[in-house]
Amino acid sequence: MRTFEGSMTALATPFREGAFDEASYRALVRQQISGGTNVLIPVGTTGEAVTMSAEERFRTIRVAVEEAKGRVPVVAGVGSNSTAETLENVKRAREAGAEGSLIVTPYYNKPTQAGLVEHFKAVAKAHPGFPIIAYNVPGRTGVDLLPETALRLCDFPEVVAIKEATGNMARAVDLMEKCGERLTLLSGDDFTVLPFIACGGKGVISVSSNVAPRMMSDLVAAARAGELAKARELQVRMNELHRLLFVESNPIPVKWALHKMGLFGPELRLPLVPMSEPNAKKLEAELRKLGLIQG
Repeated sequence: MRTFEGSMTALATPFREGAFDEASYRALVRQQISGGTNVLIPVGTTGEAVTMSAEERFRTIRVAVEEAKGRVPVVAGVGSNSTAETLENVKRAREAGAEGSLIVTPYYNKPTQAGLVEHFKAVAKAHPGFPIIAYNVPGRTGVDLLPETALRLCDFPEVVAIKEATGNMARAVDLMEKCGERLTLLSGDDFTVLPFIACGGKGVISVSSNVAPRMMSDLVAAARAGELAKARELQVRMNELHRLLFVESNPIPVKWALHKMGLFGPELRLPLVPMSEPNAKKLEAELRKLGLIQG
């Protein structure tokens, strides 16, 4: 079963006058590939998938696949708090050309650990042979995929990886101990890429790589190669960028940054609103410091 490693970008989605901005999205995909990104992940949290229609989501996946042209894989965000809807989302993502699925733990209805196992089991059985990355982000979903439950997911060969977005390094060590031999473990926290990989992780699904793909891909490559001095320098260098890209709800800051870089318009969908002026000024200064915008 195929798995996914390296520097992986949770792509932001551009809008123009209320509609999906396909031209800008294609430009972002090209920028990511030229910057060394290993895997593209459309329509996740960063992509504002929850405010997009089903047709918009699957058009976005198809555009990413078309623009990638097989150079890097596309793994589609298809999670839902409904198992039935998730099954349909996976079906349509496969039809759009995705090579894998990123499935967040169901949010709002707060399933038990047994419910989480049954949710992923249902997806695996409905789509045999199609890779799943299980996504754990309890700060958004209200439910935590525990290491013991991750071990139970190893029974399903379709579950090839876990994106762990708690930022908890003790948790990362527990995951490595319980299922690191079987599952590819991916950081979902830009602040801890180096220590996560040092503990046995094989990459990151990143927000910051939307604006700094080369720095993130270099960081991941150096960490995986054991080039600790280089990896540490990049992790420290990017730290303030990470902080400012999460100072307000994701993807508000990253979309503002992409706008300042000339890649996107600034448009968000309610209930998200534009970045506050004080934070925007700080982020702009950091982008200039890193050479991501000029002047």
